[in-house]
Amino acid sequence: MTYRIVSALDLVDDADLIAAYRERHAPGAVWPEVVRDIVQRGYREMEIWQVADRLVMIAEVEDDFPRAADPALQPVVASWETAMDVYQKPIDATGPKWAVMERIFSLADQTAG
Repeated sequence: MTYRIVSALDLVDDADLIAAYRERHAPGAVWPEVVRDIVQRGYREMEIWQVADRLVMIAEVEDDFPRAADPALQPVVASWETAMDVYQKPIDATGPKWAVMERIFSLADQTAG
């Protein structure tokens, strides 16, 4: 069984930085240790969508999410996160980097019996 988490984050509003961020997330560009960490923590699927300087991450996670991190991967993951900080800015400066979104509409809820 899985469930979905949707989160949002803003990018620094600079066309060159946004283009570089997209390149860093192109197929095969994300560091393999980061991908391994994502999978090991219980993500089954993850997509990041963009419009202008807004990102939305849609993740399908396992029931036991979040799983413990592999300590051997954390220095590389921390380096990746530091590198991404150049491009990213939290929606709420006092909150987490990725703000978890709340679902307020579901077509299935509207059409249920």
